[in-house]
Amino acid sequence: MGYFNSFSDFLNMGGHALYVWLSYAITLVLFLYNLLSLWLKKRAFFTQAKRQLKREQRLS
Repeated sequence: MGYFNSFSDFLNMGGHALYVWLSYAITLVLFLYNLLSLWLKKRAFFTQAKRQLKREQRLS
């Protein structure tokens, strides 16, 4: 595996496993939060735009 002698050593990260894997987990959670937030805002925007178009069509 290059720097590490075994997969166990890789997972242990030279005794820094808690910090390394926790930082990866936090980064992944934040990345997923950003994607979900963007998707929900996009959905809300299009829902609101559809409602506005229906309202405008009823008035004309």
